[in-house]
Amino acid sequence: MDNSQSQNENKGIQIKVTDEVLAGKYSNMAQISHNREEFVLDFITILPPAGTLNSRIIMSPGHYKRMIKAMQENLRRCEESFGEVKESSEPETILGFPVK
Repeated sequence: MDNSQSQNENKGIQIKVTDEVLAGKYSNMAQISHNREEFVLDFITILPPAGTLNSRIIMSPGHYKRMIKAMQENLRRCEESFGEVKESSEPETILGFPVK
């Protein structure tokens, strides 16, 4: 690796973010679909009698796999610090249809 490559890798990438995005969105449901080329993650807030799609994230399968590993590592660290995280129960209905 030459010096210019090394110097570029040490520079951080500046990320611009609006106040609205920085505030975040609440989601109590996620729907994941995929095809050969991409994974689609829809983050939804369900407040009966309606729901709202808050965000749709589309990523490559390789990036999706790296994201899963990163989330598993962060969950492990969280549980080390704060104790076991209990998994939420499944909702009784999804978008108005009973779960079987």
